[in-house]
Amino acid sequence: MAKQDTHLQQTRASLQQALSWYTSIRRHWNYPPDLELQAAVKQDLQALKASLEKVENNLIKIATFGLVSRGKSAVINSLMGENILESGPIHGVTKWPQSVYWTPANSDLKVEFIDTPGLDEIDGKEREIMARNIANEADLILFVISQDITRTEYTAFLNLKKALKPIILVFNKIDLYPHKDVQTIYQQLQKIGKDHNIEQKSLISPEDIVRVAAAPKSIPVLVKYPDGKTSQEWESPPPQIDELRNKILTILNQEGKSLLCLNSLQKAKKAEESIAKKTIENREEKAEEIIWKYIKYKSVAIAINPIGILDIMAGSVTDLMLIRSLARLYGLPITNHEAGKLWRKILLSSGGLLVAQIATNLILGLGKTALAASSFLENPAILTTYGSTAILQSGLAAYGTYIIGKAAQEYLEKGCSWGNLGPSMVIKNIINQVDPNTIIYRLQIDE
Repeated sequence: MAKQDTHLQQTRASLQQALSWYTSIRRHWNYPPDLELQAAVKQDLQALKASLEKVENNLIKIATFGLVSRGKSAVINSLMGENILESGPIHGVTKWPQSVYWTPANSDLKVEFIDTPGLDEIDGKEREIMARNIANEADLILFVISQDITRTEYTAFLNLKKALKPIILVFNKIDLYPHKDVQTIYQQLQKIGKDHNIEQKSLISPEDIVRVAAAPKSIPVLVKYPDGKTSQEWESPPPQIDELRNKILTILNQEGKSLLCLNSLQKAKKAEESIAKKTIENREEKAEEIIWKYIKYKSVAIAINPIGILDIMAGSVTDLMLIRSLARLYGLPITNHEAGKLWRKILLSSGGLLVAQIATNLILGLGKTALAASSFLENPAILTTYGSTAILQSGLAAYGTYIIGKAAQEYLEKGCSWGNLGPSMVIKNIINQVDPNTIIYRLQIDE
């Protein structure tokens, strides 16, 4: 529990830092606020705020998915111990997502169960949007089946897996299939996966399959009266839900807070990436001006400098200043140290092109230094050679700076959360610390 509390503290600090930074009027430094940009990122800022509120409230969201009449509402009712959601044998009782709330005993977490319509009941595009939105909100998914899994169910199951959320496969109505065990269900999933040429690693683990009877079918009972008469009455057996309830309680206890943190951080990461993308698009013209300004600075400095080694040093400093200037234009949090790390990453990811360009510049710079050490008065031709070398060297330097500037734009857009409290770093820390026996760990292995 102490480890989970640490995850919660780190997540809260990360979200607070992100919200504070992106709502600050100072994040763009001396650049004036842009009303168009502020309007464009408003929804992303709301997503950051909602993620923080979810963490502050210790609210775990568990969504049920499945085809129509598989007993999704009945599963939630059984878990709650009362018939809150309408359910029944008719086709598709649930017409829109509904939420019910549960506070488990001896836990400071709150649970929101989200009941959804049957995945085969809503038309294509609308179904896809609903499923994606709810899956993105959920911290845990209950995928309910009630017979041999169909290809439609399997396809829907795989689509939910793409949301990178932990899934419990709930085999409902076991009173109708008393001999259907977990291993048989698992083997069937493997068989369908092979039929679809899907790798085995994408299948659910047997540990995450449970069997329940949320609303067992009524059975006839023979009643004998004192006078010897008999009659047949129908009796509803109690739900068989303990396996699922215990599974959920175990997850909440062992990794509930970590699940909450991971989902909130994933949403925050997407929101920050969206803010960065919109900001970069909004300030594209100004960014081009900055890149060309530093290209000119670097070209002139290298052309007139006679000392070769200083060319490399001045060029590197110019590139770092370019990265910092772009980050300030975009209002993205990056320090000098992180700018240096990004510069080195760009060099390494260029396939050796920029490293070769720097080496060529060094060779040309050393040649230029040797020419500068010679007397132009004794041999005027040296001046022409020196000038040609300087022009070639400054051209190479300008090309390198342009490449770094354009690459920096891409990296700043994709890696906009910098520092130890950035969402990506906190997510990595949580995943590296989870126990191998947890559903979070199995999710990473599956993927």
